[in-house]
Amino acid sequence: MRVLSFLLMIGGLTLAAIAPSQAQQLIESYQALLSERDHFNSSGQRLTTAAAVIRQDRANFHRFGKGDPEDEVDRYFGDMDNRAALEALIERGASERRAISRIVNGTVLVRVEVYRGPRGPFVNVLILD
Repeated sequence: MRVLSFLLMIGGLTLAAIAPSQAQQLIESYQALLSERDHFNSSGQRLTTAAAVIRQDRANFHRFGKGDPEDEVDRYFGDMDNRAALEALIERGASERRAISRIVNGTVLVRVEVYRGPRGPFVNVLILD
């Protein structure tokens, strides 16, 4: 009986460990170069957060038609409301702190991944270069 209880406990722990990965679903991903122009807003003010730089990149791409050659199309941030929510989406994600710092302080190639999770959508950002 102890063996059966032990096996059931291990099986439950295994399912618990697997469940979070099954509960999140990749809904969009794209690559973008966060160039010098993405680090300034439309008024010419320097942006100071990674979310603001990524948001400006997507606004430049979708709204102003000023993408970089490395920029890929995405549907998710074509919506202005989704761009406005970018900071909260990044905060809910698990991007490396080093990646966030590099975005604010330089020109980097990134992969942005948008997921649907149990607590709503979230974004992870990966440095590619």
